Amino acid sequence: MKKLLFNKSFHSRWLILVIDQVIVFLSMMTSVLIIQELSLDRRPVLDIFACVLTYHALAAPLFVVMRMHTGMIRHSNMTDVFKVFKTVLAGGLLFSLSGWLVLMPYFGLSWKWFYSMIVLNFFISATLLMVMRMFIKVLFSSLNDARDTRKESVLIYGTDRNAVLIKHGLDLGQDPGVRIVGFIDDRPARARMHIEQKNVYRTSDIPALKRNQQVDKMIVSAACPDPEARKAAAQMCLEEGIGVISVTAPSEWLDGELRIGDLPEMKIEDLLQRDPIKFDREQIFTGLTGKRVLVTGAAGSIGSEIVRQVLRCKPDLVILCDQAETPLHHMQLELEARFPDSNCMYYMANIQDQKRMKRLFASCWPEIVFHAAALKHVPMMENNPEEAVLTNVWGTRNLADLSVSFNVKKFVMISTDKAVNPTNVMGASKRIAEMYIQSLQKSRENLGSDTCFITTRFGNVLGSNGSVVPLFKSQIDAGGPVTITHPDITRYFMTIPEAVQLVLEAASMGNGGEIFIFDMGEPIKIVDLAVSMIKLSGRAPYKDIDIVFTGLRPGEKLYEELLNRYESTQVTRHEKIMISDVAPLQYGQISREIEELLYINLNQNAMETVRKMKEMIPEYKSNNSVFNSLDVAFQSEPEY
Repeated sequence: MKKLLFNKSFHSRWLILVIDQVIVFLSMMTSVLIIQELSLDRRPVLDIFACVLTYHALAAPLFVVMRMHTGMIRHSNMTDVFKVFKTVLAGGLLFSLSGWLVLMPYFGLSWKWFYSMIVLNFFISATLLMVMRMFIKVLFSSLNDARDTRKESVLIYGTDRNAVLIKHGLDLGQDPGVRIVGFIDDRPARARMHIEQKNVYRTSDIPALKRNQQVDKMIVSAACPDPEARKAAAQMCLEEGIGVISVTAPSEWLDGELRIGDLPEMKIEDLLQRDPIKFDREQIFTGLTGKRVLVTGAAGSIGSEIVRQVLRCKPDLVILCDQAETPLHHMQLELEARFPDSNCMYYMANIQDQKRMKRLFASCWPEIVFHAAALKHVPMMENNPEEAVLTNVWGTRNLADLSVSFNVKKFVMISTDKAVNPTNVMGASKRIAEMYIQSLQKSRENLGSDTCFITTRFGNVLGSNGSVVPLFKSQIDAGGPVTITHPDITRYFMTIPEAVQLVLEAASMGNGGEIFIFDMGEPIKIVDLAVSMIKLSGRAPYKDIDIVFTGLRPGEKLYEELLNRYESTQVTRHEKIMISDVAPLQYGQISREIEELLYINLNQNAMETVRKMKEMIPEYKSNNSVFNSLDVAFQSEPEY
């Protein structure tokens, strides 16, 4: 019986139509017989059958037109109830018209007998059709419950439309091992209410629900309007050993169904996400629409996201430049699938290669350059300072000089908070690049340039290549231990889309020469990040997965800064973006210094290369590095 009534195939729909028509036929017969018994005007059997058959002949096609048989009965709701009333009412009106035109004149039926029968049939038919649907819904639930004795108890975070759709999706998924305990919402107006026969609880109720209801998991929607409240509920679940799983937008569900086993665990990016940042999308869109845009490092974490967001602004051409063959190939496949109508050019090149890059500029004449290509791994650059200078300094200078030569409108450099009071080669190389970019802006008139040079500076990006998140995930998947350099180390974190949106916003508002600094929120202790990731995996820190402290790596510092001691900030129209107020160096001075640095670097003497970098950046003090010995020679205060 269950297969007949609950199967989604074609024949089950027509079975529902047959059952509906049987109910319609019996309802009309019952109505006629009741009117016959109550009325003094008793009609012959022929008149009765004429009325019943006429009504049935009208009702059958009407039910098909109104698609009464296509709904999934086990998920009947108020919309379906309204459809029943609407269809039965339409059938009554059609029957009234046919009675007035044909039945009453031909059979001599009295209007009182005829219309009393129609009114009575309306209530009987509608009631029986709804009762049948509710009965099947209850029967399905009972049969479903009997299939599995141990159900996974789940909570749904929120009471908005997305939360209710999650419940519907689980119901549609026919997952026998799931029991929905209720919803979580801390808003006073929603607490202690009921939604679809399920209680609404508060975050503070989660420990009791774990004890009394044996809650196993909480489901959250990625489209949750209040990330902070969601974060608090997720943290409470993790403390109680309740798994947290994330659900994408309902539009992305397959056939509108959800199965617990197919849903991913909540990612640390979701847990750390802050309130959505508001952007001036119109100005960003206007600044990129119809433009030729070059993105260096386009296959990397930041560069690839810049490309995706720029493509949404309908540029004339996007040039993806990267020297990594396989990642660039993967980007091409992705963009051809996601943006089939976009105009993209894929250009393999090393930004150190001046001739190759000049050929790119000469063939495409980019109007906007987003410079995201860089060597960024601190320990690796500490051991290979020569390469850090070649890519981060020489490569940046190549691109900046070409931008001047080819009259690029805007050049946006992606920098890092490690350039502030640098303690490592990587940060120092990025700071020198910042200094050169600023000097170009200051000397635009002397150089005959109209290019606006803009620098954006932010901290660590969650999930980017080389961040701690993929490392911790692989260590957790391997059973541990999770390795952290120091128990007190902290970092600023931001999601990749959030960072890129701020880059685009800064680019749209920049007039040239600014170092834009992003509000990264509160710094996060890396050990807390590791603990949260272990709990998200469903395991216990220090019990299932150990945490081991290995000591600071060369060049690493306990905390990052967004400003050095000689910088102050200015506010902008965007609350999350500030401008570093630092005086730029003269172009001639920094250009000569870089030429000397590059000349020294040709000798491949790491100590001498770093010595020159420290001379250029007096605040550069090495930390836990072989280059500490050089700091003795540079004790004087920097001159600005």
